[in-house]
Amino acid sequence: MNTARGSSPAPPTPSGPRRTPSGAAPGAGTKGVPRARREAQILAAAVEEFGRHGHASASMASIARCVGVTKPLLYTYFGSKDGLYLACLEHIAHRLVSAIEGAMEPDPHGAGPAASRVPPRVLAAVFDVLEEQREAWFVLYDRTLKPGSDLHGAAHAHRAAIDGLAASGTADVLRGQGNEDPLDADALKHLWTGTVGALVGWWISHPEQSAAEMTARCARLLAAIRAPH
Repeated sequence: MNTARGSSPAPPTPSGPRRTPSGAAPGAGTKGVPRARREAQILAAAVEEFGRHGHASASMASIARCVGVTKPLLYTYFGSKDGLYLACLEHIAHRLVSAIEGAMEPDPHGAGPAASRVPPRVLAAVFDVLEEQREAWFVLYDRTLKPGSDLHGAAHAHRAAIDGLAASGTADVLRGQGNEDPLDADALKHLWTGTVGALVGWWISHPEQSAAEMTARCARLLAAIRAPH
């Protein structure tokens, strides 16, 4: 994979015990920390760094300092700055897609939630995923990625998966009202995705608001929009 400008080459791996392709001994961590736990710590710090500053300006040194490890260890585990960004991207995208799919799933008795109840359920799922790291949203929607790069393509693919769920959900809402117009469905999908992004942005600027509070607030707002006047 081509690396984006600003990435640093991975340092050579020292000789020693048998190692995995990433350069670390199988299951090994650092300072007595199991590898899986250390990787989770690095991902958490990296998600915050990439989310706050974007891939282009994110600092591997800052991530290493936050975790309390050396910068070379980040390269040992993830290969490059791009590799670490991709790991963060896949982590947050998988969690969001799984949560949204769960909010749209039919119940065990085979009856799906009424289409009008899906939007607040989806918003609640998104807020729950982002509760601990709200900036993770901007890993998925990183405007610093160079168009045409592998990273830009990967982020676009994950966003397309979420857009596909949005298209399905908004079409169901219209279909429930007897509206099969494909252009109406496309317009509503764009309105919905823009609204979700705006609400997440507002939430990030109001850190005192919990996920539960945001879910309740959005339910009130959606009810107000639907209420007859």
